[in-house]
Amino acid sequence: MTTELHSVDELLAAARKYIPEDRLGIVSQAYEFAAKAHAGQKRRSGEPFIEHPLQTALFLADLKLDPNALAAALLHDVMEDCGISFEELSKGFGDEVARLVDGVTKLTKTELLTEEHSLEVEGGSADEEARADSIRKMLMSMAEDIRVVLIKLADRLHNMRTLKALPEERRLAIAQETLDIYAPLAHRLGIWEIKWRLEDLAFQHLHPDEYKEISHLIGAKRMEREGYVERVKRTLEASLEKAGVKAEVTGRPKHLYSIYKKAKKYAEVNREATEIYDLFALRVFVQKVEDCYAALGVVHSLWRPIPGQFDDYIANPKDNMYQSLHTTVLCEGASPVEIQIRTHEMHHLAEYGVAAHWLYKEGRTADRPFEEKMKSLRQILEWQPDITKPNDFVESFKTDVFQNQVFVYTPKGELKELPVGATPLDFAYRVHTDVGHRCIGAKVNGKLVPLHYELQNGDTVEILTSKTVRGPSMDWMNPNLGYVRTGSARTKIRQWFAKQERAANLQRGKEMFSKQIRRLGTGLDELQIAKLMKLETVDDLYILLGNGELTITHLVNKLFPQAQQETKPQPPAVATGHKSLPSAGIEVLGVGDMLTRLARCCNPIQGDKITGYITRSSGVTVHRADCRNISAEQGEERMIQVDWGKSQTVYPAGIKVEAYDRLGLLRDVTSLVTEERVNIATCVTEEVEDKSFITLTVYINSIQQLNRLFSKLEGVKGVISVSRAAPDLHPGKPAPKQAAST
Repeated sequence: MTTELHSVDELLAAARKYIPEDRLGIVSQAYEFAAKAHAGQKRRSGEPFIEHPLQTALFLADLKLDPNALAAALLHDVMEDCGISFEELSKGFGDEVARLVDGVTKLTKTELLTEEHSLEVEGGSADEEARADSIRKMLMSMAEDIRVVLIKLADRLHNMRTLKALPEERRLAIAQETLDIYAPLAHRLGIWEIKWRLEDLAFQHLHPDEYKEISHLIGAKRMEREGYVERVKRTLEASLEKAGVKAEVTGRPKHLYSIYKKAKKYAEVNREATEIYDLFALRVFVQKVEDCYAALGVVHSLWRPIPGQFDDYIANPKDNMYQSLHTTVLCEGASPVEIQIRTHEMHHLAEYGVAAHWLYKEGRTADRPFEEKMKSLRQILEWQPDITKPNDFVESFKTDVFQNQVFVYTPKGELKELPVGATPLDFAYRVHTDVGHRCIGAKVNGKLVPLHYELQNGDTVEILTSKTVRGPSMDWMNPNLGYVRTGSARTKIRQWFAKQERAANLQRGKEMFSKQIRRLGTGLDELQIAKLMKLETVDDLYILLGNGELTITHLVNKLFPQAQQETKPQPPAVATGHKSLPSAGIEVLGVGDMLTRLARCCNPIQGDKITGYITRSSGVTVHRADCRNISAEQGEERMIQVDWGKSQTVYPAGIKVEAYDRLGLLRDVTSLVTEERVNIATCVTEEVEDKSFITLTVYINSIQQLNRLFSKLEGVKGVISVSRAAPDLHPGKPAPKQAAST
């Protein structure tokens, strides 16, 4: 596949649209210098190397960046790849351009070191630390000169377009990093044009099958949908004209990754992706703010608005300065259509974000919204002086910065910005570390709320504290319980536990391990698990668990690698809700389609290590690797390697709950399981003196979900322990007498 090459004339033509001719000399000079420096160099894709900096600069010209930024984009690789010194660049192009190139070069150097290191370090932990350090440097540079990050984003965008030239492992790593860091960063800066492009390119590499499926979904009914949108568009244009509102109406196709995420949400409620009607939306562009509300009135007089689907981001702009009116209405055939209404200026800001507010045009006055945005980013950097580990820093940014924000108030009226989903505990730690450590409760809008309450825009939050420092609870670190959502709060809690005595951490970690890991039936003893985590002793494992440096979630993901798949985007069409056994979810390695069934003696579920045994009449029986029956089987020649496939069907799992008997116990247990969207196949209760033993057979999709369910059940009043049991796959047999506590 050949790539169309671009010329400097295209760049100059794009720049002339907003830069005076007499200021374009530095751009031409930078191109000539870069072309000479990169002469003879080629990229892995086979194209001349100069094509890469030229494409980077072309995209920045679309963002209307200043001449110095365009020059720096053209020169951004000459220091690293051609040995050009800072002094030489400064002499030829000035200190400002040299500093921009140097800033981008430092980020690139760290990335290259990370790539080399990943080939040398077994396990990838040092690789992750180095890559996290690279991201940290980039985020820190944001506070100094936003153009460094804009050049880096444009650089990553072109690299993503030519990613196929790299080995698969590197492609997937870069694509995942793009989805985790670069696309959210573009979103945080309000640059929609970069965000959606990065997301779609990363999606294409990470999930090629789903990418093709969504592309086919769009293409299959494209004519039908476009015809529908065109009819709605004409109706709205005529009504706006009749009402005297001067407006431009356009259709907006949703991007592939956003459709994929919506398809996943549909699948969760057993709806097909083909039911998504709003694959296309309408945008209405007007001249003035008051016209936005006039157009909204026309829309709502034409079609019935869907309750709860209206947002006024003009009166309440998003934290990335985005402004628009959003409404979803039922149009022809009762089909929902999303309509966005904004001014042309708002649209320019929505597409290009902070890039639309650059401060480098000569004679331009300071841009207050831009300055406020940069101030908020610098404040977030200043909130984290104690976060010394790069991984912790990046985790904090992914939760504290890259998510949508809510705005809440202290009792004195001070405004605090937190990510959506943040809790009173997150708020307490944002106010001060000591306030978090002494937190014993919280009031929101004058009413007591649980510490896992999700804060809403406009809430006034009061933290109740003890007079002495009690210190955090280890339960606050359990992600399944939802006490803290921000990385900065988790880091401060971990640091507190790290300072506690070794003996206390050892005992706490031992209790956590016994309570939350043994119940999953790993088939490994403590020492084997410690070695798997590259630790010398079992005590080291317990201490890391006890002080919070190693979380239960991380340990489960390490023990059950397949469990991590639950947290990654899954194919939208597979979540059917059926309780079928997953014969299609097993892959017999090295063999085509072969009949498989799950062994009922050990009932493996996705995430368990498994092995196959060839039977004479039933194909391959799949056992857990530590199943006693399979270890006792004769004939190694009948053993076969199997692995979990991509299917996301559900699996039967047994859960045994021991609790003190009380009125309503069974109701509370079964209600909680239902709230977790887990289906119950059978439920048997038994009473022994003052205790109840409840044995459930549930259908789950992974070890991760089972572990989360265990954590929630342990929080039910009166529950003593929760453990894994053999599932009852014969619900037709007579059941024991049910407890009176139902």
